[in-house]
Amino acid sequence: MTSATDIVRAFYAALGRGDAAAALGLMAEDIEWTTMWHYKVEGRGPQKVAEALLGPLMNEWTSFTLTPFAYIAEDNAVASLGNFTGMNAVSGKSVDAAYAHVWNVAGGKIQRFRQYIGTLAVARARR
Repeated sequence: MTSATDIVRAFYAALGRGDAAAALGLMAEDIEWTTMWHYKVEGRGPQKVAEALLGPLMNEWTSFTLTPFAYIAEDNAVASLGNFTGMNAVSGKSVDAAYAHVWNVAGGKIQRFRQYIGTLAVARARR
């Protein structure tokens, strides 16, 4: 059986290799996705995440990485701590923002995602 942490790690690995389809495939059909910044996912489901977050994120940042350095897990809940780094396509400025992601996994799929990120660092890179 695959653990919740393994599924979250697989999500980061898929994004890291640019495989959005694999990342989306790890999501439940009714995933709830909540972020703290300007990408707002209205509604539920992988397609909503792709349209409102992944597509715009890839367009706004010429390159970006999510680098988790710690995982804290209990039952189906996983918190990952890490850094979002990248280069903004419009401003040309780089960002290094700390984040905490909270994941809920059930039935081998990501059911819920909540993001907490250094929004000031992101905002400065966007100007």
